Amino acid sequence: MLADGQMADQPWFIIRHWAAIGITLTCLSLLVFVVLWFAKYIRIVLNLFCDTPPPLSMGPLDFERLDGEEVRFRSFDGISLRGMYIRTPNRAAVKGTVVFCHEYGSDMYSCARYGRPLVEAGFDLFTFDYRGHGDSSCTRHYHQIQWPSDKELEDTLGACAFVQAELGAQGLSQDIGVFGISRGAGAGLLAACSDDNIKAIVCDGAFSTDATVIALMRRWAHIFSNAKLIYQRHSDLFWRILFWLTMRFAQRKLNRRFPSVRLALRDMSPRPVLFIHGQRDSYIRVEQTRILYADAPEPKYLWIVEKAKHNQSVIIQPEQYAARTIAFFRRCLAGEDVDESQLTDPKSIEVA
Repeated sequence: MLADGQMADQPWFIIRHWAAIGITLTCLSLLVFVVLWFAKYIRIVLNLFCDTPPPLSMGPLDFERLDGEEVRFRSFDGISLRGMYIRTPNRAAVKGTVVFCHEYGSDMYSCARYGRPLVEAGFDLFTFDYRGHGDSSCTRHYHQIQWPSDKELEDTLGACAFVQAELGAQGLSQDIGVFGISRGAGAGLLAACSDDNIKAIVCDGAFSTDATVIALMRRWAHIFSNAKLIYQRHSDLFWRILFWLTMRFAQRKLNRRFPSVRLALRDMSPRPVLFIHGQRDSYIRVEQTRILYADAPEPKYLWIVEKAKHNQSVIIQPEQYAARTIAFFRRCLAGEDVDESQLTDPKSIEVA
């Protein structure tokens, strides 16, 4: 307990140090305000990140299913996955093997929607179910989400390794192509960063989690605050900090990492990439693919499909879609002589 003299000195101590005490209390108040401010933002963004399903355009009857030889294989972290070989009929003139990576909420049979022309053109197709999709297994705590994570990366690497082992056992080249849709495209690009046997990649509706989430946060900023003066004045640094904090909580909640596709592209050894994106995609804006295209090393190609929404380019322009993807894999995987004009679309490369 304080003596009587010490208690009497307390008011004088406050008077003598009022400025320091005022500054300290102000700083503490600002700190509490900033923490509560970010906590509100993070809670909203975390809910949007974890629990908001994307608009899926694929219906169960909008393509005729392809059937092939079903197999079981393991992802890189040991999960049992279902896959299927769809082999081109002309076995004497196989041009190569393409691994198909389906979109979120789909399964391995959706490959028919995109890859049927490839099989008819002489390519073998290997398609598979990501964990938690189709007939593939998953851990008890796995929660399906539309953002490419290390889990989908493990699945993609497992599929590629399985195909490469099969090719090696037959004495064939282990070079393969990857054809990814939306989340599967991101997983394919992440896999290509560490697997040099992936020689060519087609990405339809690709995006990078960091760039896309920051863009969505800006678009939905009115959820955070009713005052435009507040949310319209946030700097780029604010959104990057908010994204970083959100990822720390999301990774702990979902027990996975979300690697940056942009960083993977920058670190990836140069190899051909064909980016396809719907001009009217209202969920993953076309600017997101333009960002990836800018980060990708040469050789790279970009095709923006007019009037197409998310994952609908193949529906809007089926003949061009088939011609471009076939020409790309013929040139970049099979090594055939293909006219550059079949791949290059000058209108798409122009920055809007």
